[in-house]
Amino acid sequence: MATQTAGGLSLRTESLTGIHWVGIVLAAISGVIHLALGVSFIGDPLGWAFIIAGIGFLGGIIGVIVDYRRRLLYLVGIPFTAGQIVGWYVVNAPDFSALGIGDKVVQVLLIAVLIVLYRRGDATTGAT
Repeated sequence: MATQTAGGLSLRTESLTGIHWVGIVLAAISGVIHLALGVSFIGDPLGWAFIIAGIGFLGGIIGVIVDYRRRLLYLVGIPFTAGQIVGWYVVNAPDFSALGIGDKVVQVLLIAVLIVLYRRGDATTGAT
């Protein structure tokens, strides 16, 4: 069942499967971490990069929930998330924090979920 929102967008949660929800939770975890780090570094250009990354993760979640070109979101989400991992390594090597490692584990799992969803072709909605 679709639900109308104030902005005219319809929530399309009826077509979301368990793996969608796993991906949403993983993206939310990484998005919240990035937003929190961004706020803590707000005076630094790196802080803005964290905020933009957090918005990217949360924007992807919204796109999936409203069924906006899901398959494209999966495809774009893979290099977006992989880029977060590479950027983290370049900026932090060799001093990795537990939070950073945990976030990267979440992101690797998110990439795996996105690959599964993309390869599946989102057969639940018939979208391509």
